[in-house]
Amino acid sequence: MVEEHRLKGTTTVGIVFDKGVVLAADKRATMGTFIASKTVEKIQMVADNMALTTAGGVGDAQALARMLRAELELYRYSKGRPMTVQGASTLLANMLQGHKYYPYFVQLIIGGFDDAPCLFDLDLFGGLLEENYTSTGSGSVVAFGVLDEGYKEKLSEKDAVALATKAVRAAIKRDSATGEGVDVIVITKDNVRRLIDSELPKAA
Repeated sequence: MVEEHRLKGTTTVGIVFDKGVVLAADKRATMGTFIASKTVEKIQMVADNMALTTAGGVGDAQALARMLRAELELYRYSKGRPMTVQGASTLLANMLQGHKYYPYFVQLIIGGFDDAPCLFDLDLFGGLLEENYTSTGSGSVVAFGVLDEGYKEKLSEKDAVALATKAVRAAIKRDSATGEGVDVIVITKDNVRRLIDSELPKAA
């Protein structure tokens, strides 16, 4: 039986555009050279206004997503208002820092919308950076090449989706642990949409 926490290999991307955030990821999970799953959802909604992308050990990432979702619900019930994206990112960073001697083997991106779109990159020891665009996972080196060349401030939603999709597809071509297509979520002030394949730009 394949141990869930050993499943690894991915490319995730986050981009801030003029009215929101785009999060994208591939759908493949690997264990060494074995493709263990072709349908992994690496973008997890953790609140109405924010989502988490996961790279690294699947079991670790899923456990953190469940814990963060529960903490955000408890905060909303106790305070009568949702936690901000920055607050949720700081909370998750503290959780990771608290386990630095027995770390969760993950790289995470949190994206969402408070008064404005925001995007945070977290490493396995709780390092927290706010970014305009970022990538994680085994294919991130390839993805960053596309993002560095194509990103500019105040991208439109259409251009941000196209850039995020292009970055993940580039990683699919060069990283054997990345594959099975692209999953994309768009978060704006008014709604959250998971795009279907027909809504994504055509591959070059």
